[in-house]
Amino acid sequence: MSVTTLKETALTPKHIALGAKMASFAGYNMPISYKGIKDEHACVRTNVGVFDVSHMGEFIVKGKNAAALIQQVTSNNVNKLNIGDAQYSCLPNHDGGIVDDLLVYRLAEDNCAEGEQAFMLVVNASNIEKDWNWIKQHNEAYDATMINISDQTGLLAIQGPNTTAVLQSLTDVDLAGLKYYTFTKGTFAGIENVLISATGYTGSGGFELYVDNTKLAQLWDAIFEAGKSADIQPIGLGARDTLRLEMGYCLYGNDINDTTSPIEAGLGWITKTKKGDFNSCEIFKAQRAEGITKKLVAFKLDGRRVPRHGYTIEDTNGNVIGKVTSGTQSPSLDIPIGLGYVNKLFSSENTVLMIVFGKKKLAAKVVKLPFYKV
Repeated sequence: MSVTTLKETALTPKHIALGAKMASFAGYNMPISYKGIKDEHACVRTNVGVFDVSHMGEFIVKGKNAAALIQQVTSNNVNKLNIGDAQYSCLPNHDGGIVDDLLVYRLAEDNCAEGEQAFMLVVNASNIEKDWNWIKQHNEAYDATMINISDQTGLLAIQGPNTTAVLQSLTDVDLAGLKYYTFTKGTFAGIENVLISATGYTGSGGFELYVDNTKLAQLWDAIFEAGKSADIQPIGLGARDTLRLEMGYCLYGNDINDTTSPIEAGLGWITKTKKGDFNSCEIFKAQRAEGITKKLVAFKLDGRRVPRHGYTIEDTNGNVIGKVTSGTQSPSLDIPIGLGYVNKLFSSENTVLMIVFGKKKLAAKVVKLPFYKV
């Protein structure tokens, strides 16, 4: 009987020493919580916290046809990116579904030949091999250079309203002047060539720092030293999930997957059907023209029971109309919240849904996102 060995990030020993509750996530031994999800969630909403998200995947794509390749495999318009811009996007399959969601970074062209461009794609940890193979398959027509730097790259997400104040002493880069979804490279905590990105998946602001894996522990220690007086805290993946859900951000594998369309998922804003041909473009055009039959909605529950992924959603007459994709007890609002796909006829704000908890059914109401306004 074979035993699967979990991968580790460069910070795994530090997480264990801090007493983190560890668990398998996307093949990695990752910290789920330290002091507790509720406390960690509140820390990010009101102060500053640090996530180790080094399990994420990073690909470099460069060459004369790099932009054309990315334009073909992603839904957003990569030609709108200037050097120093980042973009949220997704990889559509050929059937109108989603291979993965990702970030696209337009890199400087320092190491490129004349006429070449360079990009970094940041993908979900559970989809690294799947995404690599998907893009590589399409690259046969473009012959761009692809480099998988996932194993060499460490990534920290420092999030919360006090992030800039804590981090500014560690770099000469003007962090407050870095606009949302832009990035730069600079020296950070004495480490050269750190990619400093004004992005994150919590809704509370902050930065993501990409660094050579061999320097990750040094970066972690410097950040916690700089944030000691601000009571900076390490944050696990449990609070990362509750934070993103309060904002209504999709989680791949739950709210979006190979069978869900970005139009159905409320991601029409990253689906640029006028940019030219790309995977499933005609399907998305048809969905916009003819309408969709199901839609991802946000809902709040009466009572205290928490909806879970896979729970059935019914209308008030007992007809099955959908399924829950994500649910939690919102730490900020102290009420159960969730996302789920329902028949579009039941997607309007204030529509009453019934969530099936075994033999019991509880009323929920469709609401606008985000659940929590920062």
